[in-house]
Amino acid sequence: MPGTHPPYPPYCGLGDGDPSARRAGPKALDMALGRRRSAGVIHHSDQGGQYTSLAFGKRCEQAGVRPAMGTVGDCFDNAMCESFFATLECELLSRRRFKTQAEARSAVFDFIEGWYNPHRRHSALDYLSPINYERSHSAQADYRSPTPSTETG
Repeated sequence: MPGTHPPYPPYCGLGDGDPSARRAGPKALDMALGRRRSAGVIHHSDQGGQYTSLAFGKRCEQAGVRPAMGTVGDCFDNAMCESFFATLECELLSRRRFKTQAEARSAVFDFIEGWYNPHRRHSALDYLSPINYERSHSAQADYRSPTPSTETG
């Protein structure tokens, strides 16, 4: 569940619980891209098998996503994603016990899609949520100044 993001906020996707790690990466990527699309997307992950697989690399290429991996033992190159996981642990996982994997998956999905992406504000994002920050950033990038008139008068 690493972040898929432009160089600003992490936007998270969650796989569907497929036990095959090699299929989980592309499914999580598809979910994140299905929820929003932005130019210049970077998918930053660790060096797990699901992210080093040929299938995942091919899916990134098809989607126009640039994969990026951290170096072994270096948490600082993935600080935004590490911050997300610390938030997930503190605000959801450490406060609840789940009876089934399906219940846990549902709670994590609700946390990501119902709280974290649309509402949770971040100091690194001018105290906006990831979705609001991205909307603000997209609106600024899409703004075109009016073409000056060449007519006299």
